[in-house]
Formats: sequence, structure tokens, C-alpha cells
Amino acid sequence: MGAWGGISTEHPLGVEWGTGRDIFAQLLYGLRISLLIATTATILTVFFGTVLGIISGYAGGKTDAVIGRTMDLILAFPFLLIILAMSGVLTQRLTDLGVPDGNPSRIMYLIIVLSIFGWPYLARIVRGQVLSVREREFVESSIAMGASRYRILFKEILPNLWAPILVYATLTLPTYVGTEAALSFLGVGVLPPDTSFGGMLGNSVSYFSVVPSYLFIPGTVLVVLVVTFNLVGDAVRDALDPRAGRV
Repeated sequence: MGAWGGISTEHPLGVEWGTGRDIFAQLLYGLRISLLIATTATILTVFFGTVLGIISGYAGGKTDAVIGRTMDLILAFPFLLIILAMSGVLTQRLTDLGVPDGNPSRIMYLIIVLSIFGWPYLARIVRGQVLSVREREFVESSIAMGASRYRILFKEILPNLWAPILVYATLTLPTYVGTEAALSFLGVGVLPPDTSFGGMLGNSVSYFSVVPSYLFIPGTVLVVLVVTFNLVGDAVRDALDPRAGRV
């Protein structure tokens, strides 16, 4: 097969050593799984981070203290160690709850842990914005006019938070793509016959001395994908907050 991994007109990116599976097809399938995990985790992170951040910033008092201590507690945990240590136990627990055994439970596990460890960062950002917005005249006017708490939170305050929320979401997605790849490389992600970027990189280590292209190709695609998403995130940030681009 050679150092280039069987690259030909039929297999433009070569084939996998030992199985003969087309690498291009694996990349497309792995991209689907990686984006499924990253996109779902980002949506959950944004939802919980926004809701809890708004409640914390607006309610204040004991509510703010409880949410704040919860965020501190989550951020204090060693992220990687917890994920690796709890993988087997929690995936089995998900299976017991009705999630299909194997890769579906592993995918669900990754989505859950990424969301749990991700929302406090956004919640802190949203809380800080809420503390600023709630002191503005239009919010105080709504309170004086007897507007309901629901209207104040979701009609007056939330529309002024979309810029930082969207920026955070666009920058979180590539972070989760890279994190999923790293966890799959460590054996926490999807297992064969399914594949992901991290799984391909993990399998390629054994064949690097024989077929180095099997490591370079998925690695390059992963880097390009993450950089592209980061550039999109930077563009969104500059469009929504021009001052950030001049700092």
C-alpha cells in the first residue's frame, strides 16, 4: 500500500491499513458524529448557561449565591480526570435508563459531560451582562409600570444578551469538536465499526511508521475544521461587537 496509504483515483485519500476501508468515507462519517456531539452539547450549554445566568444575575441574593457556588464547584473539578474515571459507570447507567448500549450511550455520555462542564462559563458571562442591563432606564421603567418578571427577563433583558451568547456559541462549537476528538483518541468516544476524528487518530498511531498518511490526513482535516469554526466565531464577534476587534 505504501507510505501514502493506497491513494488512487478510486480512493483519493487512501484506505485504512488492515481493513481497506476508504478514509474519505470515514472522514465524512466521523464528521457527522463529531458535529452531532459538538452541536448538541453547544445547544444544551447555551440553553442552561443563558437561563441560569439570567436567573442568577436578576434574582440576586440566595439564588445568586447558590448558582454561583454550583458554578464554582463544577469548575473546580478536574474535567479530564472526571470524564475518564466516570465513563464506564455512567455509560452503563445510561444503558440501564434505556439508551441503546454501545456507541449511542457513549455519544450521549459525551454530550452530557460537555454540557455540564460548559454551561458555567457562559452563565458567568450572562450574569455579568444582566447585572449591567438591569440597571438601565428601560428596565427600571418596565418595573415601575408593573411589568411581569417574565416580560422583564425575556422581553427586556434577554434581547440585549444575544451578542455575547452568539459569540460564545460560535467559539464553543469548535472547542467541543476538538475536545470530542481528544476524548475519542483516549478511548472514551465512539468505538469501531463507527468512527470519529479522534478514533481515526488513535488507530493511526499503530501504523504511523508504515502509513504516515493515515495520521496526517485526519489530523489535517481536524485542524482545518477547528480553525474554520474559530474564524467564523471571530467574524461573528467582530460583527456584533466591533470594539472587540480593536482590543
